[in-house]
Order: sequence, then C-alpha cells, then structure tokens
Amino acid sequence: MTRAAVVLAALAVGLTGCATSEPTTQEPTPSTATTAVPSPTPSAPASPTTAPPAKDPSVKLSQDELDSRLLDAAWKNDVAEARRLIDAGADVNALDDTVQSAYLVATSEGYLRLLELTLARGADVESLDSFDGTGLIRAAERGHADIVGRLVQAGISLDHVNNLGWVALHEALVFAKAERAADYVDTVRVLVAAGADVTVPSARDGVSPLQHARSRGLDAQAGLLRRAADAERVPRAQANARLLRAAEKGDPDAAALALRAGADLETRNDRQQTPLLLASAGDRTAVARLLVNLGADPDALDYRHDTPWLVTGVTGSVEMLEILLPARPDLTIKNRFGGLSPIPASERGHVDYVRRVVRTGVDLDHVNDLGWTALLEAVILGDGSRPYQQIVRTLIDAGVDTSIGDRDGRTALDHARSRGFDVIARDLAAAAR
Repeated sequence: MTRAAVVLAALAVGLTGCATSEPTTQEPTPSTATTAVPSPTPSAPASPTTAPPAKDPSVKLSQDELDSRLLDAAWKNDVAEARRLIDAGADVNALDDTVQSAYLVATSEGYLRLLELTLARGADVESLDSFDGTGLIRAAERGHADIVGRLVQAGISLDHVNNLGWVALHEALVFAKAERAADYVDTVRVLVAAGADVTVPSARDGVSPLQHARSRGLDAQAGLLRRAADAERVPRAQANARLLRAAEKGDPDAAALALRAGADLETRNDRQQTPLLLASAGDRTAVARLLVNLGADPDALDYRHDTPWLVTGVTGSVEMLEILLPARPDLTIKNRFGGLSPIPASERGHVDYVRRVVRTGVDLDHVNDLGWTALLEAVILGDGSRPYQQIVRTLIDAGVDTSIGDRDGRTALDHARSRGFDVIARDLAAAAR
C-alpha cells in the first residue's frame, strides 16, 4: 500500500472511529555487511625517487557532482565511499530534487553507520523532507528503533508535526507492519522513554496515539501508551529503582516508563550494576534493546569487573551479543580472571556464541590470569564432548595459535591427549602440521 493510501486510511479512522489493518510488505533489512576499503594503488617499480601519492579524483569534481555522488553512495549504504566524498567536500545536508539528503536517507533506510558518519560531519538533525518531516519521523515510520534512539541522543525534536499532521509517534503507529511487529513496538518504547507527547492528536483529524494504536490492533503499543498517559510524577530515586527492577525482571515497558519519569540510564545498584548489565546478565533482550538504542554504556564495570559485554561470554547469548555490538563495546576489557568473553564461552561449551564472537575482531589468543587461552579452557575445562569438539574446530578455523602453552608449557594438544579427547587431539595435531 502506498503512503498516500495509508494516509487516507488513517484519516478515515478519525471520521469513523474504527479501521481495519492494511496489507503490508516486508521492509528491506538494513545490510550489516561492512564496506570493503579500496585497495591501495600498487606501487611503481623501484626507482631512485618515490612517486607522489595518487590524488583523489573527487577533488576535481564540482560541488553539485560531489553532492550527487554522495546521495548515490548513501542510497547504496556505501559508508566508505560516503566518507571519501565528504572528505573531498560533499555536503551531508545537500538536498536533491526529491528533498532528500545523505543524512535523511540514512534515517529512512535504517543505515546506522551512515547516520553516525553524517552526524559526525555536521548533519542538521532538524532538516526536513518533502513532507516537512524530520529524520525522526522518517525513522519512526519505518520502525527503525535504533535510528530513532540515535536521533534522540542527538537532541532532535520529538514532537515536530509534518504536513500530514503527524508526529513521529503517530507514524510509528499508522505505518506499523505486522511482519515487523517487534521493531515497531521497540520504536514506540524508545519514543515513550524519551518523553514524546503520548496524548498529542493528529493535526488533521484529532486522533490520538492511543486511538491509532487501538484502531490498528496494536495491543502492545496501546497498553504502553495508556500507562504512559496515566503515569504520575515520581522522585528520581524512585524512578532509578524502577529502572533497575525492570531491567532485572525483563519488563521493557516498565523500563521505558522509568526512563520517561527521569531515571538515569546509567544508574547503579549496590553492586555497581547498571540496568544494561542486569539486562545482559539475565538475557533480557527487549530491555537491552531499549537501553542500547538510547545510548547505554556496554562497558560499564560492576563490583567484580563484569560489563554488559563480558557477561555475554558467560550466558552464551548470541542475541545479546548482536544487540550490544552496535554500541561498540570495548573488546579488550578483561573480567576478574583477566579474560575476554571468548574464554568463558569456550569453557562453558557455548558453541553458537564462539562461532559468532570469532568474527568480531576480539583477541582469540588472549591469555588470562590462569595462563589459559580460549582454546586451552575448551580442552582443560571441557569434557571433550561434541560441543567442545565444535568449539575447538571453530577456534582452529579462526586461526588461533595452537602452540600456546599453559604455565607449565603444555599445549592444548598435550591436554587433549592426556585426557583422551581423541577427536580434539586429531584436529589439533592436524592444525599443528
């Protein structure tokens, strides 16, 4: 269904007080693949003098050409090319004939890395598209909760009204798609937590957000909006306590309401645990998504030197790992045993986690305070069963150094042979050849 058709259907809600759900189409999932960095130009044959570096041909382009190419790169989500063009002088706020800029494209298409680049290079967060809509409205329409959260952090206006008479909250409800229901619920949670007006009526028809939600059968959003509208002011300390409790119990709506009431995103309990750390430790993924979208710190240390990121190695939650990665956790922070997340994951037999974490760039040969690497722990503390065989194989395939020994100089192969782990010993022996 076209945007125009949805607009007409939404306006009908204000006249009739009821509506049926519109057929929806699957939104394209933003690519998470990283853009390859262009290979350096091959050096010239040896000569008495070094040839000067090749000049970027983009510096010879006109401003219009630079801006046009930047828009092309933005639509392709080619962050490396976009950065090169911006360095050459392209304007992240330049509008094309459809009234879209590289920044606005990033907001509507859900390109988080591109958005980060444009914000860092001077994007005007209050710039408007052809509907007089902000990037926040565009992102809310598409259910990009992470983009909405990032724009909230950038200080964008939460309740700007576009020429359809809608704010971001309206569009997150009017355009919600059943096949991506969780994304739109997350988007509404971010807006509610950030303090968006939950009672503002649509300018053209007077329909409130709650009415939009109910007319479309969005029960989860309707429940949250009703609670937000009825919420009373509470002291900051009480809001903080509610946020910590919600994170521990895994109640994302309660967490959103606590933040709306003024809770500190980085508040701590008596063990110095933040809401995000509690959510990570309990694998409370919906709460963690909300907190990460609003900028929670994945590196916050607690009383025993755990962080939200480090505990994923203990829980083995791949979903939590994926939630935290966009927050760019510091993969070098060590736990109380001097280890990185792959070490406890290997010890505990978390096969899927190890398969994923080896692709993050974390140091797989890191040695903890016991003198063990992830490979050594998989053999020394594992039982040689199939999960541990798979972890050892994964680590070998990832290129770990199988020759690293423990404090006594014994390698993983030595331990595997002494413990009778024949399959693991065979794989390690083959890797050592």
